[in-house]
Amino acid sequence: MPNKKILVVDSDVASRNFIARKLSEQNYDVIQAGSGKEGLIFAWRDHPDLIIVDPAITDLRGEEIAVRLKQDARTANIPLIALSGDQSQTRVKSCLEAGFNEYIAKSGQAVSTLNDTINRLFGITEDIMKQGGLLIIFLSAKGGTGTSSLCANLALNILQNQPEARLAVLDLVLPIGSIASIVGYEGAQNIVTVTDMPPEKTTPEYFRHELPQMNIWRFNLLAGSPDPESSNQLKVGRIWDVVTALKSSYDYVLIDIGRSLSKITLPLIQHADLVSLIISTDISTVSLTKTLLEYLKSKGVHSDSIYTILNRAVGLEGLSKTDAETMLAIKINMAMPYLGTNFAFANSHHQPFSLKFPRDTAAIIFHDTAQEMVALAQKVRSG
Repeated sequence: MPNKKILVVDSDVASRNFIARKLSEQNYDVIQAGSGKEGLIFAWRDHPDLIIVDPAITDLRGEEIAVRLKQDARTANIPLIALSGDQSQTRVKSCLEAGFNEYIAKSGQAVSTLNDTINRLFGITEDIMKQGGLLIIFLSAKGGTGTSSLCANLALNILQNQPEARLAVLDLVLPIGSIASIVGYEGAQNIVTVTDMPPEKTTPEYFRHELPQMNIWRFNLLAGSPDPESSNQLKVGRIWDVVTALKSSYDYVLIDIGRSLSKITLPLIQHADLVSLIISTDISTVSLTKTLLEYLKSKGVHSDSIYTILNRAVGLEGLSKTDAETMLAIKINMAMPYLGTNFAFANSHHQPFSLKFPRDTAAIIFHDTAQEMVALAQKVRSG
């Protein structure tokens, strides 16, 4: 994502410098103003992409700053964030009514919340996400649906169908990644260590040459967080840089989100070429999936870009494909049969199902599904 310019308006020098330093670490260009009047001048003169204001600024009320910025054509569309030590609902309400997009309380979690909010307000531009390799997201409404296993196995099948293609898998399942244990990866590199690197180091060339290839699986892997404590150190502001660099380096980028839908991952879903939605056959998961589909629709995710897979991960019980389609009011693109102990056996030996059991009917389904997903992703990309 190209460098963005952020204006920080705060009369507390220590607080202002701290926020500016944290933003600079995320590769943002930062402008500082120590008063409300100075903040207005800088906003109208320097055209920042986003403005952060402490409403307790000494010379002008934060609400007045917001009103004046929103009333001026030069700054009317610039996102505004209130970062305040005042947590009263009265102040929150008055700031939002004045024109602030978000209100964040100064606390131990303020930096993390601020990063998440900035990423959501900036989002990922459509032009950027339409460049480079095809982006396919793997998502589910509930854990235990086999999302990560399907992601890894379909990645292999895409490469079997297109031997010359380059494909990277990014594990964004939080708080603990799940792809590494499936493919047998035990290296130190992961999404947390990579986002901690300086932006100038994580170039497309770096990802092209430094991501480990998973031997028999053939794809390159950027593993997920190894444990919950590490996930707390994830610099979410760098994720978009990582994704765009991966897209510049690979023909396909598959991102496993699992059930980790959040403000961090939503922009990726909104701009993906294809969203592979994994559904299990129990009624509770189908019900949650219906809620998830309605939410994605409200966020602009078109149904044409969603590829649904009904995965009978647990056993032969549960809803049929027809039942699930009726409940969800959508077409199920692919129904995976119950694979019994074979799937668990392949996973425990870190081997792709299609290679371990090439004569199994499911191996053919994996092959055909991979072809269908790629064709649909290409169709969505071309518009």
